Amino acid sequence: MTLASVKRQMKTERDVSDTSVDKWRVFRDVGDARTRLGLQDRALRVLNALLSFFPVAELSNERNLVVFPSNAQLSARANGIARTTLRKCLSALVEAGVIIRKDSPNRKRYARKGDESDIEDAYGFSLAPLLARASEFAALAQRARAEQRRFRIMKDRLTIVRRDVAKLITVGMEEKLAGDWAAAEACFVEIVGRFARRPTLQDIATSLDEMTLLHEEVSRMLETQEEMIKKTSNAIAYGCHIQ
Repeated sequence: MTLASVKRQMKTERDVSDTSVDKWRVFRDVGDARTRLGLQDRALRVLNALLSFFPVAELSNERNLVVFPSNAQLSARANGIARTTLRKCLSALVEAGVIIRKDSPNRKRYARKGDESDIEDAYGFSLAPLLARASEFAALAQRARAEQRRFRIMKDRLTIVRRDVAKLITVGMEEKLAGDWAAAEACFVEIVGRFARRPTLQDIATSLDEMTLLHEEVSRMLETQEEMIKKTSNAIAYGCHIQ
């Protein structure tokens, strides 16, 4: 456990309020913000399994927020995830400040019940951060969703510009129009060759800028060709008029 996670745990314990929150809504927010939290899909599967052991839908400090399933139970509810992977995912959730470990003296997970069968104390994983940081997770998720929308929009624009540039270069080369179409094609191939397999928003923005500049250059080459054709046509018409 790092110093940052210790400080975050102490802050979480202070910030748990009297409000309640739907555990599955917070889970969706954490899922949408998983990249910003440094979590992978497998960690979300484990978090989903942990939440399934909490008996009600509402997280509230009026209830004990500690769940205490065994690794075998967790693995079964996480679609049979391997034990080593399970431990890594639990560590990732703790490090991200999504859950808190609450270890017993013998490091086993269990609960002590009172005379009325109510849980007096439990050792396992506390879901308190999901309650204390619910608004923070919601804000992170909102920003992540907005960024994803920008990503899709810019990716669509890149696809359209790339297709248009390819068409224009093909026309220029097949029609043998004036201009350095071979250089334009080489530039096009170079830009496409730099496309990342899993591009970030910045990667898409950079590729879009480069492809847009090439589109402008190719368009100018075609406009120059059209101007030459117009001038030639005007000259012929003027000569016919003199005759």
